[in-house]
Amino acid sequence: MAPSAVLAGPTQNKPVNSSIFHHVRWEHLAAGVSGGVISTLILHPLDLIKIRFQVNEGPSHAVTKRPQYRGFIHATKSIYHEGGIRGLYQGATPNIWGAGASWGLYFLFYNSIKNWMQDGDKEVNLGPGKHMLAAAQSGVMTLAVTNPIWVTKTRLCLQYEYAPSMKGQASRGEMNRYNGMFDCLFKIYKVEGMRGLYKGFVPGIFGVSHGALQFMAYEELKTIYSDYRGTSRTKKLSSLEYITFAALSKIFAVITTYPYQVVRSRLQDQHRSYTGIVDVIRQTWKFEHVKGFYKGLFPNLLRVTPACCITFVVYEKFTAFFSKS
Repeated sequence: MAPSAVLAGPTQNKPVNSSIFHHVRWEHLAAGVSGGVISTLILHPLDLIKIRFQVNEGPSHAVTKRPQYRGFIHATKSIYHEGGIRGLYQGATPNIWGAGASWGLYFLFYNSIKNWMQDGDKEVNLGPGKHMLAAAQSGVMTLAVTNPIWVTKTRLCLQYEYAPSMKGQASRGEMNRYNGMFDCLFKIYKVEGMRGLYKGFVPGIFGVSHGALQFMAYEELKTIYSDYRGTSRTKKLSSLEYITFAALSKIFAVITTYPYQVVRSRLQDQHRSYTGIVDVIRQTWKFEHVKGFYKGLFPNLLRVTPACCITFVVYEKFTAFFSKS
């Protein structure tokens, strides 16, 4: 997507030398990568459990021979019993790559676009609309780069350790065994082509609204708080303040947009075949109703809320450090 297409609209009369590239600051990339990697290393097991709940249509679907979990604690114990700590970190490599790249690129694109809209004046209040626009544009560009990594993460997280009694029934799953992230990328491309690497991209585009709502809420909470205290909008806050705003904005975004994540995970699942997004929605609604679109919400909130807090605190502290050096 060309920058001119992405950025058309915010300010029509900017001078030619006021290019968005003038506002690129690489410290945002470094800080975002650091925050994403650290939070993922700590909280990946919760992401694994969330994905397994998302794709689980229930025992009535005998075509998908996958483990059945009675709840979050049972799932954790079962996965640990089958594979130990290594089992809980299945799919962690692409998750770390994906989280680092996504947060790094997102913060880089978002701050470049935001600073371009502000014409370099960080005291300018863009308001909810432009914050959402900057975040949405950043999300689309980031997703275009990272979607193949997220497909590999989902596939690796859904490699089940089949019990002996199930091995004869698991031929489809056994045909798609992956030996790590790069083997997974190669096999998906070889068998399914570029289309396979970009499965779930369309619901991912809808998911851009998640980041847009989160960043809008985060920015607005900081602005309201700064105005209330009568301080500059550029003034750095305490870690507790960043954690509070990050948690509130993340919970708001997750609850608002969660169903798209279920649809996306089911499209990327190697054990089930759907004809497309409409088919996923139709079958989920037919067999599981509204509840089906919110499967895995609890482990997701349990993971993404602290993950977001860790990422944002690390990001804010890193950018503060870079600005002083």
